[in-house]
Amino acid sequence: MSKSGNKKIIEVFGPVDNLESYVKSDWWRHLFNANYLRTDGDVVEDQDISIKEVDTFLAAVNASPTDKILDLCCGQGRHALEIAKRGYNNVVGLDRSHYLINRARKINKTEGLNVLFKEGDARKLPFQTDEFHVVFIAGNSFGYFDSSIDDTRILQEVRRVLKPGGKLLIDITDGSNMRENFDPRSWEWIDKNYFVCRERSLSEDGQRLISREVITHVTKGVVADQFYAERLYSNNDLKELLNQAEFEDFCNYSKISSESKRNQDLGMMAERIIVTAVAKKEWSPVKELSVEKDTVLVLLGDPDKRDVVKPDASFDEDDYHTIDLLKEALAGLSEYEFIYLNQHDTLVKDLERLKNKCRFVFNLCDEGFQNDATKELHIAALLEIMEYHYSGGSPQCLAYCYDKSLVRGIAREMDIPVPEAYMLNPEDVQFMEFTLSFPVIVKPNCGDSSFGITQTNVCYDLQALESAILEIRAKFGYNIPVLLEEFLTGKDISVGIIGNQSGSYTILPIIEEDYSALPEGLPRICGYEAKWDPSSPYWKIKSVPANLSEDVERFLGASCLKLFDRLGCHDYARFDWRLDENGTPRLLEVNPNPGWCWDGHLAKMAQLQDMPYSEMLKNILEACKSRMPDLNSPVAK
Repeated sequence: MSKSGNKKIIEVFGPVDNLESYVKSDWWRHLFNANYLRTDGDVVEDQDISIKEVDTFLAAVNASPTDKILDLCCGQGRHALEIAKRGYNNVVGLDRSHYLINRARKINKTEGLNVLFKEGDARKLPFQTDEFHVVFIAGNSFGYFDSSIDDTRILQEVRRVLKPGGKLLIDITDGSNMRENFDPRSWEWIDKNYFVCRERSLSEDGQRLISREVITHVTKGVVADQFYAERLYSNNDLKELLNQAEFEDFCNYSKISSESKRNQDLGMMAERIIVTAVAKKEWSPVKELSVEKDTVLVLLGDPDKRDVVKPDASFDEDDYHTIDLLKEALAGLSEYEFIYLNQHDTLVKDLERLKNKCRFVFNLCDEGFQNDATKELHIAALLEIMEYHYSGGSPQCLAYCYDKSLVRGIAREMDIPVPEAYMLNPEDVQFMEFTLSFPVIVKPNCGDSSFGITQTNVCYDLQALESAILEIRAKFGYNIPVLLEEFLTGKDISVGIIGNQSGSYTILPIIEEDYSALPEGLPRICGYEAKWDPSSPYWKIKSVPANLSEDVERFLGASCLKLFDRLGCHDYARFDWRLDENGTPRLLEVNPNPGWCWDGHLAKMAQLQDMPYSEMLKNILEACKSRMPDLNSPVAK
């Protein structure tokens, strides 16, 4: 999908001779969205089918209500939720699709169930060894990767997280039957507005079924032209694969058929096989060190030094209160021991002294080295040089994201919309020819914590613009670029991510700023006054759950994940967007080490997901820890 202005453009390919050549290796990242629920809803949204399948699954593994069950690649949670309804109170679901997991969480909350849903990659499960009694891979959710090696990795991870004697159940297309009987072409009405045309063929090696779906709306035209590939496993293939992953007691349990109440093409959901296997293994050795706490260094700003970002250029009672709440929250994490470093004059010596006494560093020094925001990346660079493993962005990531213009350019290359803008360099004395229309907002191109952005930065004429530029240059120096950006009037929204794409991650509920308490005439911005000046009317701004369409939420989630990866973010990040007058999201900036305080935007988003402050901090720590290449060494780079 690409965007041109405000119009969404769907790439449509016309007649295709070789379907396989159009399949992207990561097709599964993008396919499972609202369109998936439309095209496959006759099965995956049919409660009667889910009930019958769960009956079969639980009987096949002889599950007990006290068992801890993992529904792997759970989609919108139809099986996990049904299991929980039956009194199983220790059910976990994991899937890569943010859209489907978000839907599962909403249903879980609405129905008052207690399933834990997580986003993540099945090839690297974010769970303890020997944790589950049962793992289900149901609904033909296996065999999506280019190579069967990745499928083996999934099975090895499943065996790791299963308890000794734990059982795995796979519900998958009967590959032998499908290879001989697939329908090469079909089309059908999904409802009164949508119809779908399908093409299918075998891959060149005969091991995968290649599918194409063209989904069309009667008035909007083509809404998706998508290609995907699924590996065709027979009973014997699965037995061999499970043997490679060291499973035992393979059982070809039964076959399962689905029926469409809409009498539609069931494709790979029509004829399926259910196999089970057992993880016969010893309990993993209990490490002596496991009873010990992980020692973590926490780096903070220096309270004894000047900080020009703060209103009085110094730490005040609110800052100390925020730090106290941080320490209180971290103290509740019994598996960790924390050492706090905040004296920057001795920071290098302190890090040298403690190097072999900690597991990693929790880098919360967003003030920058010596409380200089331009030196935030210096902290990360120092940790790199001293070979510490640390949380958050790398020096390169922090450097990229400190430069708003650079992030804009990267976003444009990725076809992610940004506001129109004009860069005024230090040597430029004329800006009469800039092409933006008023109103515009003026920002220092490099900055932090909205420093230098107040209501006077929103300009409605040339005179106000001149004054705003002079004020910024007087405050920040005349040697820095100034960004002139179109002032967007739509919703002001933030997206938060905790975790890493290489493992488990969570896209937090999106928030928007509620400006209803602002007096008329004041520009709707969440600037310096909203964050630092209690006497300002902007102090009354609140963050509330964003009211956005599913399409916009899906676009924001996908775009933020792409930016997270491209910019080299780690463990957590926040992305600020604004909608234009037509409702198109446009990226404002990326915050790779966003505010960690109890009342910050990230914490507000976490609270909407019933994630307490201490749990938010723990999840960031666990995300950092999961990236450590050697978990047995005291310090890992």
